[in-house]
Amino acid sequence: MELVHQAIDAFNRRDLDAFLALVDPHMEFTPYVVAMEGGYQGHDGVRRWWQELFEVFPDWHGEPMEVRDLGGLTLAALRLEGRGGESGTPVEQMLWQLAEWSTDGKMVRVGHYSSEAEALEAAGLTE
Repeated sequence: MELVHQAIDAFNRRDLDAFLALVDPHMEFTPYVVAMEGGYQGHDGVRRWWQELFEVFPDWHGEPMEVRDLGGLTLAALRLEGRGGESGTPVEQMLWQLAEWSTDGKMVRVGHYSSEAEALEAAGLTE
C-alpha cells in the first residue's frame, strides 16, 4: 500500500522519473477517461498520458481516500481535482484505481473505475 502512496506523491509533485520508477516497462494502463480508446502501454504510454493530462489540467492532483491491499493488487479510492488549463473550470472526480503489482514492486496493470463494485468485479472479487 505504501507504493500507491509513493506513486500518488510522485504524480502530485510532477516527478515523472519517480513515477516511472514504480512502473513496469510493459505496464498496461487504462485511465477512466480513455478506457474506450484502449489505454496506454509501457513507459512511453505513461509519458504520453502524463503529457496529455497535464496539458489539459496543469494543476491536476490526487488524494487517496482509502487504499486496500488485496494480495498482489491494490484498490484505492482517489479524489482528483484540478482546473482546466484554458477555461479555468474546476473539475473534481472520485474514482477507484485497481493496480496489479509485480513481486519487485512495479505496477504491471492499472485500471480506473467509476465505482468500488466495478473495480472489485474487474479484480474478480465481490464486495
